[in-house]
Amino acid sequence: MEAEELSEQIHSTSPAVGLRAVGALHRLAEQVEAVHVRAAREQGWTWEQIGDALGVSRQSVHAKYRE
Repeated sequence: MEAEELSEQIHSTSPAVGLRAVGALHRLAEQVEAVHVRAAREQGWTWEQIGDALGVSRQSVHAKYRE
């Protein structure tokens, strides 16, 4: 989904369209998070540092992305 299309859908008055846009945003956020968690680990960041940056506990981020 293109950014412009997603932006239009986010502002739709249709709940069905808006909720599909929310789902797309969640999926995109998960993908971006995974890329940056992987990069942080490759650069030597601890799970605690990553959790702090994401605003979650080190345990939760480790459980989600453990290697």
